[in-house]
Amino acid sequence: MLTRSFFAFAAAVTLTLIGAETARADDVPSPNGDVILTVSGDIATTNVGDTLQFDRATLTDLGLTTIETTTIWTDGTQVFEGIPLATLVDLLGIEDGTLNATALNDYTVEIPVSDAVEGGPIIALLLNGEEMSVRDKGPLWVVYPYDASDAYQTEVIYSRSIWQLDRIEVVE
Repeated sequence: MLTRSFFAFAAAVTLTLIGAETARADDVPSPNGDVILTVSGDIATTNVGDTLQFDRATLTDLGLTTIETTTIWTDGTQVFEGIPLATLVDLLGIEDGTLNATALNDYTVEIPVSDAVEGGPIIALLLNGEEMSVRDKGPLWVVYPYDASDAYQTEVIYSRSIWQLDRIEVVE
């Protein structure tokens, strides 16, 4: 009897987890506006073919967070708003590997998935409350909370702070 109950419980948990994964994927609709970020590679969640594409509204719907920090590229403290990299990594269903982040001009940097921690970098959509134009490092900029820790004030971290981001490929 106990064995039968255990298997019934395990089956219910498995179906619940599969349903949760499906619901998570369904929560990211195909973009209606201009696509500003395309994610490809080894990902669990897609919405257009084998990619996950975002327009500004779809990306914003993931939930914005704010980082107030100085940068080596701007003057004074700036206010960045964007989605936590950890949120995106969780949505993609990945736990390790590398994010090859590429800018509009095809410049690419490698960001380890291990950087995607709570209170860590964001994919910024807004700078001081305004959308960023391509001329001003937009539409997306990977920003770390540089002032939060000396660990975020290194050449390695600065090199990962790619602006004009438009695509990410997840690789193992």
